[in-house]
Parts: sequence; structure tokens; C-alpha cells
Amino acid sequence: MHYLFEKADSLDMPIECFVFDTAHQDFPIRPHWHYFYEMIYITEGTAEMHCGDTSYILSEGDMIVFTSRAVHSIFAVDRDPLKYSVLKFDINRFAITTPYAPKLRSIFRQAEQQGMPIYFPCDITEKMGGGELFARCIEEVSSRGYGYDLMLQTNIYSLLMSIIRCWLDKGFVISDDESESDNFDIDSITEYIDSCMSENLRVADIAKKCGMSYSCFAKKFHETYGMSCKEYIERMRIFKAEEFLMFTEHDLSYISQETGFSDCSHLIKSFKKLRGITPKQFKLSRKVKTS
Repeated sequence: MHYLFEKADSLDMPIECFVFDTAHQDFPIRPHWHYFYEMIYITEGTAEMHCGDTSYILSEGDMIVFTSRAVHSIFAVDRDPLKYSVLKFDINRFAITTPYAPKLRSIFRQAEQQGMPIYFPCDITEKMGGGELFARCIEEVSSRGYGYDLMLQTNIYSLLMSIIRCWLDKGFVISDDESESDNFDIDSITEYIDSCMSENLRVADIAKKCGMSYSCFAKKFHETYGMSCKEYIERMRIFKAEEFLMFTEHDLSYISQETGFSDCSHLIKSFKKLRGITPKQFKLSRKVKTS
């Protein structure tokens, strides 16, 4: 049986960026949905894309945005090769820090409610610099140079801001949504977890943020992320510890404090359990690979 829901690894890959070529990959793309946002830029050929009850014909230089939970599919219009670039990302990992703007997820939800277009023809996409931004993202993922994740986020921010400005020109009205500041749902709670990683996070308190009982939250979290909330928090702390180990000279005492571990021993034990080596061995192995 073909299930519509497409599970994504939001922990290990909060951003996916790749080129899809129908000459070498399975096609067409059957109807599916996921929690990620997906942006597609056509580089070669013509495609018929469906989102909900609406269909779009996209050619070279056109771009489309599939929002979270939107059922969408992709088909070829003719027998010619079809190639397009794809960006998939968890919008909850992207935040606007300016005091006058609500969260990005709130802005895009409002745009959806106000019927703002998700299809951008080549002339509008070109003004946004869409093709160049997609190309930069592909290059960053391919090269994985120092700070590539930050460069990747920067390019996606540019695309998102350009889309919002395009909507504003079409009459989009962004309203303040005060409820967004403190309330989270199961799909966005990782934003809260990320922002409080160095603190003593308790699953019961996180459940309250979602307005759920402990048992209901635990079940929903595992269904969504494929692991318990406690496991998720520990894995995220390990990922952050790896960044410190690779790109700084801070000692383990400082790293354990910044990543929310109780002490060095706790960090070492958790790191070895997940990675099979100690933080020191990890740091030495990375130095060998990058030297």
C-alpha cells in the first residue's frame, strides 16, 4: 500500500538540498505530504505539479513552494528529460529575531490562509535571484566547507524573505499573532527545545508547552520523530557538542555546560554511547580528516 505521509529525518537532516533528474531517478512523484516545506526550481524541461486540488505547469526558471502538510505530486508533461533543484527544510528551525515580525511559520500560515500564490513564474523568480540561490545551496551541500550550514540557512532566508516581499506586493497582510510567542505544537516544539538546549529540560514541561498531557505528548512525539523526547534532546546535545569539538578549542567542561550536560562525565558517557568513541577521539579523528 502507498501511504501519503512521507517521513523525513528532521533531526539528522533539518535541511535537504539536491538535484532531481528523471533520467536517473524514479519518476513520477506520487501524491504525498510531509511536515517539511519544499521549494522546487525547474532547471530543465516542463513538469505538471499538483498541490491539493490545483495543478500547475512549470518550465525552466519557474519555482513553486509546497507548504507543510500540503499533498502534492509531480508528473512529466512530455517525454523530454526533466531536471529540478529541491530544497526541503523544517521552517521551525528558521527564526526572525526582529521585534516587529511574528515567527516565520506564522507568516507562512497566514499567507496560506489569505490565498497567496505558491507558484512563481520565471520572471518573478529571476527578480528574487531564485536560480542563483538554489545553485548556491547545491554547491554548499556538495562542498560542505567550513560553516556550510550557516551559508545554507542564509540562502534559504534570502529566498523566504523574497517570497514574503512578493506576497506583500500582492496585498498580503501580516498580523501579529501573540499566541505564537508561547504556544507550540508537536511539529514546532523542536524550536523551543533548540533554544533551551543548555537548560535543564524536562519532558513534562515541554508537554505543557504543547498543551498536552505527558502521556499524550510522549506518544505523539515518538510518532512524529521516531524516538522519545528524552532521546531527541540527548542526540541534539551531542550534535551541538560535535560542533564545539570540530570548530573551537573549548574544553569539555565548557562544552558540557553549553550543551546542557550535567558535567564532563555525563557528556563523555552519552557521547560514547551514541558515537562509539569519546569526545577526545572524535576531535582527533576530525583533525586528521581536515588536515
